[in-house]
Amino acid sequence: MAYADSSHRSTEPLAVALGWFSIALGVAELAAPSRMARLIGARDTDTTRNTLRAFGAREIATGVAILAQPGEARWLWSRVGGDALDLAWLGRNLQSSDTDRSRERLGMAAAAVAGVSALDMMTAQRLHRMEPPTRSRSRAVKVEQVVTINRSIDEVYGFWRHFANFPQFMRHLKKVEMLDNRRSRWTAKAPAGMSVQWDAEIVQDQDGEWLAWRSLPGSQVENSGSVRFAAAPGARGTEVRVQMEYTPPAGSVGRVIAMMFGEEPEQQIREDLRRVKQLMETGEVTLSDGPGLWRPAQPAKRAEQIRDWAGVSE
Repeated sequence: MAYADSSHRSTEPLAVALGWFSIALGVAELAAPSRMARLIGARDTDTTRNTLRAFGAREIATGVAILAQPGEARWLWSRVGGDALDLAWLGRNLQSSDTDRSRERLGMAAAAVAGVSALDMMTAQRLHRMEPPTRSRSRAVKVEQVVTINRSIDEVYGFWRHFANFPQFMRHLKKVEMLDNRRSRWTAKAPAGMSVQWDAEIVQDQDGEWLAWRSLPGSQVENSGSVRFAAAPGARGTEVRVQMEYTPPAGSVGRVIAMMFGEEPEQQIREDLRRVKQLMETGEVTLSDGPGLWRPAQPAKRAEQIRDWAGVSE
């Protein structure tokens, strides 16, 4: 135990140093992509600059996550994955390079990335060995929202049971593919223009009463949830109660960052339920001239832009 504590104390400062390195590199790539391109020997084109900016955003997000949770191995593994993308991109540039000087600089950049990647991997392995098995459970966040839809239970249940309907009202979803009657593949938007994917399975399916699911092992997003259906008081339709439990990508800090991007799960579910209520009661989602549904509905001046802001599929 004493050895483990000592190893932990020596590994976390290394993780912190890598976190600061990630942020510094990301700021450089975002602020001066042309200079970075010339430094590593890549062609200074719009595509190169945009790629470096994307790499920079990724580096900053990963660095913030590492500094917020320096004892978490997964953020170092995220750096390893990013290093692999960097090396692949440098390799493609090296193959298309047409001068000895640019090839030399690209080769040196690739060697530097490989060295940092080895350090990232070593640190991630050490942290992984020290992580308690219940840690991921302690980060779980529970969310619950309720909405009343003026439609019969059979109609509402049938709509929810067909997961391919979800992108029509869930702003953060790109698509849902049904793999079979119980398994599905979900692709969702994430902060900074990224996306995440996971497979889920239905674990409870009581016709007209209860639908429950959970993500499968190895998913990028650990989550589970349920939807319960009950007759609303006063014959006002169906009460839909949604409960979800998820593991934030970067703990409490990641939740704050996600909220800034409009991707905070409690906020998402609340707005998604407003959308499904509108969709099932009126046949369409009322779009307002703004990026959310909290503003009064107004005629859309630019329909395509407004639909994109709301994130609703046609």
